[in-house]
Amino acid sequence: MKVAFATENMLEVDAHFGWARKIAIYEVQPEASRLVGIAEFAGDLAEDGSEDKLQPKLEAIKDCAIVYVAAIGGSAAAKVVNLRVHPVKVPIPQPIAQIIERLQEVLKGTPPPWLRKVLLKGQERSFDFAEE
Repeated sequence: MKVAFATENMLEVDAHFGWARKIAIYEVQPEASRLVGIAEFAGDLAEDGSEDKLQPKLEAIKDCAIVYVAAIGGSAAAKVVNLRVHPVKVPIPQPIAQIIERLQEVLKGTPPPWLRKVLLKGQERSFDFAEE
C-alpha cells in the first residue's frame, strides 16, 4: 500500500498538511518499503483560509491509503477522507522510518479494523448474489 508523510525535512512527519512543502510517498509492505515519490509544493502555504493550495496535495495523495501529518484542518481532513485516504495525526515530530517499522509490524499481524478497511482501497468488491 502507498503511505504519504507530510514533511519538511524528509526524515520526520513534522508538517501540517496544508502548509507542508513536501509529501514523501512510500510503498509499504510487511517485509519491505521504498520511497516511490516526493511531491514538492511552492508558493505561500501559510494558513490563510484559501483551500486552493490543497488541490495539488490532494492530487498527490489520491492513490495512498494513509497520510501521516503533524496537523490537519477540518475541511482538509474531510477532503482527504473523501478520497478514501485515512489521515493520521502525529502530535510530535516522529521519524518516518520509525512509523514505517511500526506499520510493518501491524501488517505482519492482525491489523485493526480501520487498517483492514484502508487496505481494501482500490480493490473491487464483489458480492455473490447467486440464488440457492
